Amino acid sequence: MKTIALVAHDGKKAALLEWITQHQRFFANKELIATGTTGKLISAALQQPVRCMASGPLGGDQQIGALIAEQQIDWLIFFWDPLSSQPHDPDVKALIRLAVVWNIPVACNIATADFIIHSSLNHADYQREIPDFKAHNDRLTKPGR
Repeated sequence: MKTIALVAHDGKKAALLEWITQHQRFFANKELIATGTTGKLISAALQQPVRCMASGPLGGDQQIGALIAEQQIDWLIFFWDPLSSQPHDPDVKALIRLAVVWNIPVACNIATADFIIHSSLNHADYQREIPDFKAHNDRLTKPGR
C-alpha cells in the first residue's frame, strides 16, 4: 500500500479538497498522512481515516519531513500558496528539500498531481531508487571532521 502525505496552505485547502474528492477512488486504498487541519478536512471529505500530524506552523511539516527521511512516505502532495507569505516558510522549503533528497514524487499543484496519479507507474510495482548516502555519512565520521 502506498503512503501519501498531504499538506495544503490555508489558501489552497479548498483546491486540495476539491481535487482529492474528484479522485476519491484513487485514494481509497492508500494510507494518508496529513498536517492537522488538512488531514481532518480530507478525512471528512473522503470518509476514510487520515493520520494527522500537528498543524504545519506547529511542526506538522517537520513531522512529515521526518517520515520522509525514515522512508515511510511514498509521495508528497503539497498545495502551497506561492502568493502568500508563510511564517513557517523555512519549514516548507525543508519539507520539499527532503522529498527531493529522498527521491519521492512531489506535487505542488493540480497539474503535477494529475500527472502523478494518472501515471502508468501507479499500476505497476514501481520501486523508486533510494539514494545511497554511505559516502556522505562516511565523510562525516572520518577523524578530524
